[in-house]
Amino acid sequence: MTISPDPRPEDVRAGRWPDHLPTTLGALRASGHRHRTVKQEIAANLLELMRTGKPRFPGVVGFDETVLPDLERALLAGHDLVLLGERGQGKTRLIRTVVGLLDEWTPVIEGAELNEHPYDPITPASIRRAAELGEELPVAWVHRESRYAEKLATPDTSVGDLIGDVDPMKVAEGRTLGDPETIHFGLVPRMHRGVMAVNELPDLAERIQVALLNVLEERDVQVRGYVLRLDLDLLLLASANPEDYTNRGRIITPLKDRFGAEIRTHYPVDLELEMELVRQEAGLVAVLPEHLLEVLARFTRAVRESNAVDQRSGVSARFSIAAAETVAAAALRRATLNGETDPDGAPPVARVGDTETITGTLRGKVEFEADGEGRETELLDHLLRRSVAETWRNRLGGVDLAGFVAAVTEGEGVSTGDAVASSDLLAQLGTVPGLSTVLERLGFDEVPGPADAASAIEFTLEGLHLTRRLAKDFLADGRTVYGGE
Repeated sequence: MTISPDPRPEDVRAGRWPDHLPTTLGALRASGHRHRTVKQEIAANLLELMRTGKPRFPGVVGFDETVLPDLERALLAGHDLVLLGERGQGKTRLIRTVVGLLDEWTPVIEGAELNEHPYDPITPASIRRAAELGEELPVAWVHRESRYAEKLATPDTSVGDLIGDVDPMKVAEGRTLGDPETIHFGLVPRMHRGVMAVNELPDLAERIQVALLNVLEERDVQVRGYVLRLDLDLLLLASANPEDYTNRGRIITPLKDRFGAEIRTHYPVDLELEMELVRQEAGLVAVLPEHLLEVLARFTRAVRESNAVDQRSGVSARFSIAAAETVAAAALRRATLNGETDPDGAPPVARVGDTETITGTLRGKVEFEADGEGRETELLDHLLRRSVAETWRNRLGGVDLAGFVAAVTEGEGVSTGDAVASSDLLAQLGTVPGLSTVLERLGFDEVPGPADAASAIEFTLEGLHLTRRLAKDFLADGRTVYGGE
């Protein structure tokens, strides 16, 4: 079967490869194929991407000038490595992008238990088959997605899971316990000629970490005293949280010494990168305007920097992503209850009032210091208000908003909230001098829809309240009223 250069996932899972690829050892030699180790393969493909200027680590945000150069140097040097950083810094995402540096298709001995290259069989069974069949040795092809395995280190992980153990079924078939072919290989040997990732390595029991020492240095495995040397060819990557070294476990010194590089990751270093990360990762069910995206990015950074938050634990990037998704969901709920949603029309647009829902639902994602316990929601509410005010000053600072203040104070106030539709909010305010400037500063179109205009107006009124130019009252029916001085 012939498949496209960019194969479909179902073809990869079914083990279907392009028809033009050789299917015997003799045909493979005739094609001019050269055998490279995994690390040579990754280094060569990385250099080619550098020369052509194509993306090398797609989907990774905020590491271009810091982490990625260190990672590239480690891969070019052929080093196994550890990514060290707090939770939610994209360590696993970064590890998974390394798979894209492998060749798309690679030849293996058809039917072999490990992904052995036809030029270099390493198990007794494959060595025997290669000797018997010679140039007729059947060749299969494996896609790079099938050359990656990931193991979350947990205290109950065994040596058998990682390295292997005796298979009682093979013994029951009549083989003796001394036969190396009675071994059922674990994840590490099965990633021969591939990439093996161990997440949260310090959580792995120290006696299990010892089993990786030979894999990293001598490139062999030892199973229950068998005299079995497997010349493994793999890249071993691991992730770790620095806090794990003292709280739950540690990476034993001999194992750390065998990793060629330890690379420190970090959270996005500036506001725009934080916003870009949310744009890329959040699955939104409503429109989240740029000014509210900035509010959430500032809020996340404020939580990370707060003295009331345990800085050793960190505040994951998932915090800002979940916040954005929650705000969008709140906007969809509000619009649906008010009859504003149209299956064929424009999606709902979030308003600043929708952000008030996030502090209660996200407090479980933050570890507080002892003096902050019991005041979690209060602290987050304060940081959110501060983030709204900073965003308001950044986007609307210097704009003449006297028309808004006059329109609100000269009337009976302006009501907002879940029960107030966008059209009702606009009707209360009427035509306001300076609205076009506000819409432009907030990034809306010249002719915005009612939901866009309502979002801009509510944000403007909230900023005027936070800068003490408008009063704000909460009514028993759930409405919020801006008005007065």
